[in-house]
Amino acid sequence: MESTKDKVVYWGTGRRKSAIARVRLVPGSGAITVNNKPGNDYFNRIASYIQSIKAPLETLGLENDYDILVNAHGGGLTGQADAVKLGVARALCELAPENRQPLKVEGYLTRDPRAKERKKYGLHKARKAPQYSKR
Repeated sequence: MESTKDKVVYWGTGRRKSAIARVRLVPGSGAITVNNKPGNDYFNRIASYIQSIKAPLETLGLENDYDILVNAHGGGLTGQADAVKLGVARALCELAPENRQPLKVEGYLTRDPRAKERKKYGLHKARKAPQYSKR
């Protein structure tokens, strides 16, 4: 939690694949801003991304009480949207410790561990082997 000019700010960091999102929750009207752009513009007006970002707030009934300010980089839009969702959930836990239980039950505090597997020597990709020929 950080206080700047009488405004209370709650921080949360979310990660998914190679995407990282630093999220700030500021008391406001429910606006989403990602990298200084409105959320609808940044996520190409794909409603499912915006819905997933707001899901932790809706679980607690706070969807119109806080503005979401995000600095996201790395990965693609899906990874960034999921990273923002985790960041929002973590910021809500910082807001009030009793928020943790309902968010945990819904699965919003679980970081998705899946990531790209590294390439191995002797192979074309992580698992793709050169074509085999008997003779």
